[in-house]
Amino acid sequence: MDGLTAVVTGASRGIGEAVVDELVAAGAHVVACARDPGDLDGLVERHDDAVTPVRADVRDEFDVERLVEAASRAGGYGGIDLVVANAGVYHGDPGDTPVQDEPYSAFDDHLRTNARGVFATFREAVPHLNEEARLLVPTGSVASDAKPGIGSYAVSKAAAEAVARAFAVDTPFVAGCVDPGQVETDLSGAGGRDPSEVGPLFAWAATDCPAEELDGGVVGLREWKQATR
Repeated sequence: MDGLTAVVTGASRGIGEAVVDELVAAGAHVVACARDPGDLDGLVERHDDAVTPVRADVRDEFDVERLVEAASRAGGYGGIDLVVANAGVYHGDPGDTPVQDEPYSAFDDHLRTNARGVFATFREAVPHLNEEARLLVPTGSVASDAKPGIGSYAVSKAAAEAVARAFAVDTPFVAGCVDPGQVETDLSGAGGRDPSEVGPLFAWAATDCPAEELDGGVVGLREWKQATR
């Protein structure tokens, strides 16, 4: 990935942080986004000039517009080669948020952050994308296989997948979803893989995964392991 510029939202912890680490290790310059810029200090300390921290809230399209404009100039390469729309929220505890009991405010913010945030990130990035750029959205089985107590978070992930499919058919860029399985993060709770274990999956999806397999689809651990074994 030498000479490539990537944007990663929700980069301050969990999967986002692991993806930044992996992309930098592969040679990319990464523009890392979080709502609190102080949360990105650790990434900057580890990677120095290879990471450009930018404060942005994906719920605000004007923030996102400034983010991608900064990214298009970062690293000295020009344009953006990869966008990982990772920013997300979960209001509640996994398995304990039945949809019929959720407040409207939680439903609205799940959709605004997890789905509309993906739309805003991709939409604002499009004018700055280089020819072979890729657009990635982390997803999970709850997007298509309903499980009790996941509520509108699952609804928002299904919507995020739909956003990726729409960009796949309406733009010349490869857009798809990456399912890392159960990962232990602040958002998903205890249990599952360490985020560092799935960073290479995203790097593979960003570079070596066949475009026809990723575009408009979902790739995950099985496809990655089959391709790299």
